[in-house]
Amino acid sequence: MKTWRRPVALLAALILMMGLAGCGGGEDQITVRYLNFKPEIAGKYEELAREYEKATGVRVMVDTAANNTYEQTLTARMASPEAPTLFQINGPRGYAAWKDYCADLSGTELYKHLTDKSLAITDGNKVVGIPYVVEGYGIIYNKAITDRYFALKDRSTAFTSMEQITSYDKLSSLVQDMQKRRTDLGIEGVFASTSLKSGEDWRWQTHLMNLPVYYELQGADLTGEAVKNIDFRHADRFRAVFDLYTNHSVTDKSRLGTKTVGDSMAEFALEQCAMVQNGNWAWSQIDDVPGNKVEEENVRFLPIYGGFPGEESQGLCIGTENYYAINAKASAEEQKAAADFIYWLYSSEMGKDYVTDEFGFIAPFDTFTDEDTPDDPLAQEVRRWMDNKEVESVPWQFTLFPSAKFKEDLGASLLKYAQGTKSFEDVKADAVRSWKEEYAATR
Repeated sequence: MKTWRRPVALLAALILMMGLAGCGGGEDQITVRYLNFKPEIAGKYEELAREYEKATGVRVMVDTAANNTYEQTLTARMASPEAPTLFQINGPRGYAAWKDYCADLSGTELYKHLTDKSLAITDGNKVVGIPYVVEGYGIIYNKAITDRYFALKDRSTAFTSMEQITSYDKLSSLVQDMQKRRTDLGIEGVFASTSLKSGEDWRWQTHLMNLPVYYELQGADLTGEAVKNIDFRHADRFRAVFDLYTNHSVTDKSRLGTKTVGDSMAEFALEQCAMVQNGNWAWSQIDDVPGNKVEEENVRFLPIYGGFPGEESQGLCIGTENYYAINAKASAEEQKAAADFIYWLYSSEMGKDYVTDEFGFIAPFDTFTDEDTPDDPLAQEVRRWMDNKEVESVPWQFTLFPSAKFKEDLGASLLKYAQGTKSFEDVKADAVRSWKEEYAATR
């Protein structure tokens, strides 16, 4: 990771901001009020705001909501004379609640530099939310083990690299043959344990379920009635991936109800398996395992292929619950000042240093390079996939899921299915019914 360059960065910031609105002070001073969602970096935001005011004359007042109180705090602040100019929505559902306050950001400089425009929250031709930090998840694999497989002379597939795996059919044939040759590869199974212990099953009832929901709701108005019911029309695709995980695992299906995320990450770290579904946040879980055998340069990502339509151009599941919104009820001058501030934050050297080194964000903008990305291998992989113009990321549509109960019920159903006490047809029917009932109960 690069070193802190405050003097040079401040000079660059001063030069950059000469053309931005709001220079001056006294009675003419512009104020941007920002309601921050992340209390863990509130002090860093406040420090940055002071630097920004020195450079531009524009005051940024950072107000931070306590943990799990953002919506209540936002409601209170919007009703006050000091309503935020800049605030956060958590996705399409958040926009539905605050649509009257969300200005169109399609003409802002920050949006122009968004690497993947599909990640933004839109309403018709309007852009109403811009993601300011992203995370990604998919299938993490150990390149040392897959390379070991490609070197086998008696393998049954013709693949010579993981770059050739671009669909479920290819992934499935690779996994099945690797499982047959697991002794030669020195592993116990291709996949780590599918953790189905209650509270440890979020990778399946939320993250894996995201894919069939995304493909079903493509083109739908995610802020309207379309999200109140699902048909789970891609249930067979979900099942195919889930079965691939559980049938080619280090752990027998009957014991998955005792397995945790920590167990599966340890299995990957100790090279008991070659693959595991998780996100870029998992690097510390891998790296911190005593006796970890996986080298950083061998930790890679693969999209979750399930036979979904057009998946050959599918990237990782990349998204966030963190979107900037600008208050449409603020003055035009204040709105521009807020837009200038967030563009400066993600384009100036000082701002980018804060984003990467102080906030620890993976930023979804082309103003950032590999050097401006947290230096762990999975964060670098997310950046690599985001920069690949030949694929399109899968947005995080699990922000649309109706309730925690829906996810918990789905996880319990999946455990019963894995243990052979529930048919997948019943899993599907229960999920469709629960989605409808939970939307009706929580609206």
